[in-house]
Amino acid sequence: MPDTQTATTELTSHYTAQVAGDLERNAKEQERIGAEIDALQEQLRALQHDHTVLTNMQKALGSTDAATQIAPEKTAAPSVPRQKTSTKSGTSKRVRAKKTATAQGGDAVKKPAAKKPEATAKTTTAKAAQPTLVELIRRHLADQKEPRSAAEIATALGEAHPDRTIKTTVVRTTVEGLVAKSHAQRTKQGSSVYYTTGGPQLTAAPAGPTDSDTV
Repeated sequence: MPDTQTATTELTSHYTAQVAGDLERNAKEQERIGAEIDALQEQLRALQHDHTVLTNMQKALGSTDAATQIAPEKTAAPSVPRQKTSTKSGTSKRVRAKKTATAQGGDAVKKPAAKKPEATAKTTTAKAAQPTLVELIRRHLADQKEPRSAAEIATALGEAHPDRTIKTTVVRTTVEGLVAKSHAQRTKQGSSVYYTTGGPQLTAAPAGPTDSDTV
């Protein structure tokens, strides 16, 4: 009887430990997938913005082409064949009326077309002036002499760019992508993970976390 109780206790302990391990892995997997979703949503928003800019540029270029096509019609109007003397006066009036309407229509098309490229250029310049999260992370790591954790990177970028929402989970996913492409390196110290920029000069990790690493 005691042997049976001992076996039951060991089996219970085994399943308890296994369930706890499965729960921990499940939680980490949920966090990883959630971080990937946040990163993909940020990429989607950037693509949607680029699509809007390109659409506006396409419309602006289309309006410019329409204005260019109207211009030859204005110069072609005087080449109307001459009519008989009895109808020359009426024909001249109709030609002048057509030229006036064409000129007004051409001006109506050209005026808005002149403004759209300027507005589109400003939008494109503003977009180009704002670096992506990947560029920010790479620049930050390149400026650091010691490895930095994802939380430290997110905090530093958030302070440097208060107008942007930078989450630790998104930073971790992004920097892991850089590691996969050999653009960054991962160093593990105990249960903590630190990152450095890619390159032979930063392959060695410090012996232990410094004061700045424990923030």
